[in-house]
Amino acid sequence: MTTWNDPARWEALCSGAACPICIRQKPLDIVATLEASWVTMQEAAPVSGYACLVSQLHAVELHDLPEAAASAFMRDAQKVSRALKTATGAVKLNYEIHGNSLPHLHMHFFPRYRGDRFEGQPINPKLVTRPVYAPGEFQRIRDAFLLALNSTF
Repeated sequence: MTTWNDPARWEALCSGAACPICIRQKPLDIVATLEASWVTMQEAAPVSGYACLVSQLHAVELHDLPEAAASAFMRDAQKVSRALKTATGAVKLNYEIHGNSLPHLHMHFFPRYRGDRFEGQPINPKLVTRPVYAPGEFQRIRDAFLLALNSTF
């Protein structure tokens, strides 16, 4: 059963009252704070270089943000995109906004590589059962990402 099939729970999440990001006042695994968002990265990722951009303002949909905040969020997305491309050497970046399990606006960044496990299809994180990073690789990519991100300002 999806979260939205429990109307009271869904409303509490959408309003921010039960949103874990709003309750903590920030998401987990923050590596950078940008103009309108936080960037998160974690070693337990579906693909190497995966990152998530989380809005600092609670909104369910992109169109729920005030115009200035939406523009700032998209500027942040562009910076993250550029920095991830630089840090990972990805052939392509996939971007996804869902919010159907956690309705706090966030954008997933999935770097794509030649010969990656999901080549020719979307990333399916549920199929990733083993670590994607070799020892020390996560820190190397995170540090390269942060260096590239800071040079985009």
